[in-house]
Amino acid sequence: MTLTVEALGETELVMIRSFDAPRRLLWAALTDPELVPRWLGAHGWQIVRCEIDLREGGAWRYVSTGPGGAEMAHGGIYREIVPEVRLVFTESYDDQWVAGESLATQTLDEHGARTTLTTTITYPSREVRDVALRSPMERGAGEGFARLDAVLTTLT
Repeated sequence: MTLTVEALGETELVMIRSFDAPRRLLWAALTDPELVPRWLGAHGWQIVRCEIDLREGGAWRYVSTGPGGAEMAHGGIYREIVPEVRLVFTESYDDQWVAGESLATQTLDEHGARTTLTTTITYPSREVRDVALRSPMERGAGEGFARLDAVLTTLT
């Protein structure tokens, strides 16, 4: 499956990817702290701490380690949760590789046995959005989603 990434307007970035899985399994992979570390991140990176308090107002936090002992941590607050349909949350990074707090909206649209995940990220400014676009984010998301394909085949 192909990941598409597109800048929209002044501050938004939209990522779209389809999966050969029902919506309920994709939702589980996005929200279960046992499943997220199995797929999220670029090759060479591993989530070593995954905290998910899946409720509106609840917090999430991921800490990952990567090549050469690098560490990356980010987290946020869940703003809206419609199980198996929509997830809205804030996101900020401890090391400020992307300055400020962004707002992410993930929607899951099921068509037969396939589900399309659309992630819209609204950054605090065009400059911050463009920094994210120039980063290896698209490669990392693509590699993570490829691993997610494999994880989804193990779920029933």
